[in-house]
Amino acid sequence: MAAFHHPVPGRRVPLRWKIAALAAATACLVAMAVGVLVHLWTASDIRSRAEMRAFNTVYTAMDTYRRTGTLIEGAELDPPEMPSALRNPGDDDRHTAYDGHVAGNTGPSFWAAQRVGGPGSPVLTYRVGMNTEFHELRRLDLTMAVASLLALAAATPLAVYGAGLLGRRLSRVSETASRISAGDLDARTGTTEGRDEVDDIAATVDLMADSLGRKLRDERRFTADVAHELRTPVGGLLAAADLLPPGETEDLLRARVRDLRGLVEDLLEISRLDAGAELPVRDRVPLGAVVSEAVTRTGLVTEVEVSPSAGSVETDPRRLERIVGNLVVNAHRHGETPVRVTVEGSTVVVRDHGPGFPADLLSHGPRRFHTGRAERGTGHGLGLTIAVGQARVLGAELRFANAPDGGAVATLRLGSSGPAGV
Repeated sequence: MAAFHHPVPGRRVPLRWKIAALAAATACLVAMAVGVLVHLWTASDIRSRAEMRAFNTVYTAMDTYRRTGTLIEGAELDPPEMPSALRNPGDDDRHTAYDGHVAGNTGPSFWAAQRVGGPGSPVLTYRVGMNTEFHELRRLDLTMAVASLLALAAATPLAVYGAGLLGRRLSRVSETASRISAGDLDARTGTTEGRDEVDDIAATVDLMADSLGRKLRDERRFTADVAHELRTPVGGLLAAADLLPPGETEDLLRARVRDLRGLVEDLLEISRLDAGAELPVRDRVPLGAVVSEAVTRTGLVTEVEVSPSAGSVETDPRRLERIVGNLVVNAHRHGETPVRVTVEGSTVVVRDHGPGFPADLLSHGPRRFHTGRAERGTGHGLGLTIAVGQARVLGAELRFANAPDGGAVATLRLGSSGPAGV
């Protein structure tokens, strides 16, 4: 089969792990947001209730003190630890202040204060500690954290499983697209049993394959029909050329008719290759001798170097000659001399010293009636297309590359070779 250069992708991260990571990150963010909101709301509620309790209790304490002259439990007059904001109230109303100081097991707390008489009289205070409530708040935070971790531990496998289902469905679509790209126009995904966007993508890929298959079949049928229809008039032209008197006109006409006949035969060969109608007739042959004979048949001056490691291979010699001949003719037509053919093991390398293969050929392979850069010469662009098709029939690997010091390099790798002389 033919092989071309493609960009090497970086390390791929499976989709299911990306979705699982996204689900885990989302769950963490939700848990953090809920935890922060609950913490802030609970802390605010604790402070509000402590402030209200202090505010109401100092009223009761003041009423008792004014009636009986005694202080209820927890009430004090001008205690030294009283917040500075409550030491000199400007009126006789009740005031509250938050004290975030923590000493031992005491604090934070809310203070409420009211002056017992006129200016200069003592200030009656009552303090409500919130240490117990904030201890409970810390326990609530810990409980929520543990619950969030447990929920995350349970949700992540479910996310991985769900993402795996989606990934497998997408993999089916990707596999179908890859098979279509490799030339299997009968590949179809079918329904993915999701009734969602993935199912739509699968259906679209299948429709694309149907449309592409129809167009390619129409193109192949057209190519075959044109080639068959041209065969008869070309034969008539050759017969007519035999009736012309010898001379320059006759030579020129014969050359053009021969070119036309070669083009028709190439088109017929391509149509058979496209239709999959070609089957190899295998035999064990000496690789070096077959390659040398193929080069000789081209009639072009070409260096042939056969390594001692070149032995026999099991292949179709006629198709092998066709591939090597096309590669040599292409090298002379589009490259520059010297053209060198090297046979080593079961590998045949054809190299010229011209401008090299164009970038689009290296990326996508040869295309019929497309010769690439103008400096690579003229032609129909069918030689390499036929070589690729024949290599596919043989199950061989045909690679195209450019040498670092210039020139096009075509490498044909056949099956394993036997010892020389077999």
